[in-house]
Amino acid sequence: MVCIGILYFILQQNDSSGETLEITTIPQEQIEQLNSEVTKEVEEPTNSPVMVDVKGAVHFPGVYELTTEDRVIDAIQLAGGYIEEADTKMINHAQKLVDEMVLYIPKKGEDVETIPNGQVAVATNNQHATSSLIDINSADESQLTTLPGIGPSKAQAIISYREESGAFKSIEDLKKVTGIGDKTFERLREFIEAK
Repeated sequence: MVCIGILYFILQQNDSSGETLEITTIPQEQIEQLNSEVTKEVEEPTNSPVMVDVKGAVHFPGVYELTTEDRVIDAIQLAGGYIEEADTKMINHAQKLVDEMVLYIPKKGEDVETIPNGQVAVATNNQHATSSLIDINSADESQLTTLPGIGPSKAQAIISYREESGAFKSIEDLKKVTGIGDKTFERLREFIEAK
């Protein structure tokens, strides 16, 4: 009887230890939700500080600290807004800021072509300011990142392609760069040239 009792006790311990191991599965919806949250975290750009030099027809020209999530309009507002003589028709107020960016706001009637190259970084199209076109054969990373849809990684891809394959013969050659498709190119077309 004692042996049967001991055997029963041992078997009960084995059975109870098996009961504690429970396998659970995560529903597919939760997996997809977790994956999308991770993807969002990876895709969200970091909000880092940038220094922007605002010059020309604003109330308080100077160097201002903003972030990469701020836009041209934010820099202009920090500089006190436009003076009455400001010519704002060339300005792309929605453009994101990049570090060391120079925003030159011309006065009405001012000849934009006399402004040093690279300072009119906010022209909306080449009909208004041909001097603001960015030469994809000579532009550095900071100039390339002023283009719509071009961040630091795509700017580096453009520079790397240029170094490995030589100068772009036409602006259409930009589509040969990894990460620049037809849609991105269409957004860039009016802001670039290949000299």
